[in-house]
Amino acid sequence: MPMIAKLLIASILTGLLSGFFIAFYSLLITFLTYFFFMGDPIKTIPTLPVWYIYALPTIAIFIVNYIVSRDSNVKEYGLNEVADSIMANKMKLSLKTLFYKIFASALSLSTGFTVGTEGPSASIGAMIAYHVHKWFKLPSMLVKMMISIGASSGIAAIFVSPITGIAFAIEIIAYQFIKQYIGYLILASFVAFSIGIYFLEPIVFLHSQGRVFDFTHLFTHVLFIPFITVFIYLYLFLKKRVLSFIDLEVFRSMSRYRNHIFALIGGGVIGTILLLQPQAAFSGHVLILSLINSDTAIPLSIIFTIVFLRIIGTTVAIYANAVGGIFLPLMSIGALVGYGYAELLVNYTSIHAEPFYFAAVGAAVFMGVIMKLPLTAVILALETTFDYNVVIATGVSVVLVEYFSQLYFTIQRRNVTKVDRVQKVVEKEEPTEASEEPTEISK
Repeated sequence: MPMIAKLLIASILTGLLSGFFIAFYSLLITFLTYFFFMGDPIKTIPTLPVWYIYALPTIAIFIVNYIVSRDSNVKEYGLNEVADSIMANKMKLSLKTLFYKIFASALSLSTGFTVGTEGPSASIGAMIAYHVHKWFKLPSMLVKMMISIGASSGIAAIFVSPITGIAFAIEIIAYQFIKQYIGYLILASFVAFSIGIYFLEPIVFLHSQGRVFDFTHLFTHVLFIPFITVFIYLYLFLKKRVLSFIDLEVFRSMSRYRNHIFALIGGGVIGTILLLQPQAAFSGHVLILSLINSDTAIPLSIIFTIVFLRIIGTTVAIYANAVGGIFLPLMSIGALVGYGYAELLVNYTSIHAEPFYFAAVGAAVFMGVIMKLPLTAVILALETTFDYNVVIATGVSVVLVEYFSQLYFTIQRRNVTKVDRVQKVVEKEEPTEASEEPTEISK
């Protein structure tokens, strides 16, 4: 069979399998959430015993850490690292790893941990693509390209958004293949999207004005740039200065128990968040939809309480080894910040602002800056809103806010955290599991 025919069939098969696996993964999360909380958690949590609310996420994260100890490939490695490790024969992604990944991530998300579905979805797609690569006996030089196809398929399916999936893969892993292999990315992404849209609900902006640009929004968007920058600083400061300090300094002398201690911290924090404000837990998908599509005003006190709790929950979940990404959690924080900003203007000034517009802009900008994915942020804003007022504001804001953020923090995409590097040097004879995440913040 000619190579081009093999690649076409492999791309279609990757898209089909990714679409079905991602749909199963997402529906499994919903099923487990309703099972563990005996119904809609927002409604049932106030009726459940306090001990149960604390025990559930704590036991879940211990199970997740046990799974990770059995198969370290279940962790959230960066896709570039996965591809390079496979090419160097340092990593094997078995079908057992695939099912472990799905279960560990579903368990993390369904018990309230504030991680997202996109990281596991990209990884699930990458694992499927890796096996398709093996089944078709494609050249080893195409491993990275196939993993890019799988990752884009996973993102396209979970977000029900094909162009966002393509942009994500290009920015994360596939930029060097763009001229040669972009067609296969497009093919697999659209096939996976066609499966995802049948089973899953996309993030859709209902208040779109389309291609009409309203210049009256310009001034409020300019004021929004320093506002959201403050909250990005808060997120980076908490993660870098507090939790990283605990991980590097406090646990230096007891690294053997690092995962157990952080699992207890993670379970306690998530349990407290569930009791205080259930909306501040979980992935944030429902929260984003309610913010950009609801006409009902949300009290400012609740908005900023949830912002603070989600920032804490997301950073703690990362260190506790919850299996999931930070794409959706970051979007939800940004959406809350944008919504709160508009509500402040409406309540305390004479300036008119639409909260759902700024929720959409904030969601894309917060994610794009922290994860250093400006193109994905703009395309995400385009696909969810189809509104020039949101897309243009997102494009300008994500560049300027990233610049202002780097005046103090340097945001770099990394696959291995500082924790790993310190432990590799200091504790060569006693390696430990360290948390993985899509980005690392360093001074």
